[in-house]
Amino acid sequence: MAFAEKYLLTLPPVEIAGRQLKRYHVTSDPAGIEPEVERAAYALLPELLPEPDGTPAAGFVVLHRGGDTGAYLNTYSWVWDNVLHFRGAAAGQPALDCPDTDPAHFVPTERPWIGCVWELAPFGHERDSWIRHMLAPDTPDLAAYLGDALPSGTTETGAGS
Repeated sequence: MAFAEKYLLTLPPVEIAGRQLKRYHVTSDPAGIEPEVERAAYALLPELLPEPDGTPAAGFVVLHRGGDTGAYLNTYSWVWDNVLHFRGAAAGQPALDCPDTDPAHFVPTERPWIGCVWELAPFGHERDSWIRHMLAPDTPDLAAYLGDALPSGTTETGAGS
């Protein structure tokens, strides 16, 4: 299998189920992810988010449209002050127990996988951003954290942030 970087599109944060989420989309299509796939993924998000625990309700989402029929939704939520909570979902990928090949039919997955090489691109940046804006200052600045996202580009851009 030949490896190629994919496009990384950074979208404005959204609030879903009381949680502020930065958004990253990963795809090999320069046109981006199909709107129906995005709508279906975000409709499932409330089911994937943890209950509030006193930590500022924030995190990030990576929506990845695979090169075949698959689509993958990874949610990463900050909990317990400095811990990253993960839940994921997949669509259109029978190998992950999806019921069909529809890339807009998301189902939660229970596999302990946290993301593929393309989906992991924002990790270093998000860790550093949480420390910089939420843990290091005397007063945490959630707005600054939400405004500090990896720029759109390629998944390679995020690798060395």
